[in-house]
Amino acid sequence: MSDVGLSERARALVRPEVADLEPYDPGFVECRVNLSANESTWPRPPALERAVREALAATPLNRYPDPMANGLRDALAAWHGVDRSQVVVGNGGDELIFDLLLAFGGPGRTVLDMPPTFSVYDIYGRLVGSTVVAVPRDPETFEPAWDEVLAAARTADVAVLTTPNNPTGNTVAPDRVEALCEACPGVVLVDEAYGEFAPSMGSAAALLDRHPNLCVLHTLSKAFAMAGARVGYLLASPELVDVFAAVRQPYTVNVLSQAAATAVVEGRDLALAAVADVVAERARLTGGLRALGLRVWDSEANFVLVRVPDAHAVRQRLARDFSILVRDLSSAPGLEDCLRVTVGTPAEDDAVLDALRRILRPVPSSS
Repeated sequence: MSDVGLSERARALVRPEVADLEPYDPGFVECRVNLSANESTWPRPPALERAVREALAATPLNRYPDPMANGLRDALAAWHGVDRSQVVVGNGGDELIFDLLLAFGGPGRTVLDMPPTFSVYDIYGRLVGSTVVAVPRDPETFEPAWDEVLAAARTADVAVLTTPNNPTGNTVAPDRVEALCEACPGVVLVDEAYGEFAPSMGSAAALLDRHPNLCVLHTLSKAFAMAGARVGYLLASPELVDVFAAVRQPYTVNVLSQAAATAVVEGRDLALAAVADVVAERARLTGGLRALGLRVWDSEANFVLVRVPDAHAVRQRLARDFSILVRDLSSAPGLEDCLRVTVGTPAEDDAVLDALRRILRPVPSSS
């Protein structure tokens, strides 16, 4: 979509829900250090990298992929201790979010959102014609406003909760998830895309047996360094998984992604062992940013949210003068003057800290 938005003719042709939508824009530009998209910039363990390459090399391309990715579903089911019928695989978590809202949202239906959070919930909810009810989080702690959330959930067809939350990094206790499932007569989506970075949190998947309206979303993009392969998966009751099978487009997960993802799932212990390094580096990055006098919220994800004076200008200078890309969230309600910084390698994080130090504490001219 162009910067000027839809033309008048296009606006007249499309559905009203589409005409005023702002496209999801990750703000990508070519740069030396990219810490804007919460991808893993750490090298994959060599043994796991070999397994992925061998799986790709052994995969023929002349046949369509298994439409339901059953081999990968079996590997995921074995990992999570569920039946294959409780697993659905998608072209990234984004596709599964869209399919869920397509199936359970729509005109005359309500989607409960808790901003600031992943903007795609609001975009996709409105795209399918749902009424999106936003219950803002606490502006200081970013904790959901639970009394208001549970009240709104009682009339919601879909309630979406992210833990750890993107972009704030805070988690939600299991008893809160359970209360939301009990309050909501519709479907509750718990997005755990960053759950591997918060091992003490515990997955909401433990509640699946008690709450048939619960769906738990995971991705291989973050902790497993598979963002380019676009593989997400969802755990739910068999009756909800059947709905996804009915609405999804065929062959959405290609053969190469299925092969690589299966190798990663089978070798997951190697990948998960490296998560501890990211968590340790997250603490170091947080400390470095705070040493610059910046407000940094505690995070349980692979990114940190930091408030910087004149954040938009700082982000532009990072990109222009230092070839470093971070995510500018300063125009989003509740996130004024905020940047989100992915936890990179120690060298990448040092580059960010050094650049911010130069921007925020410029050396006086000698002239």
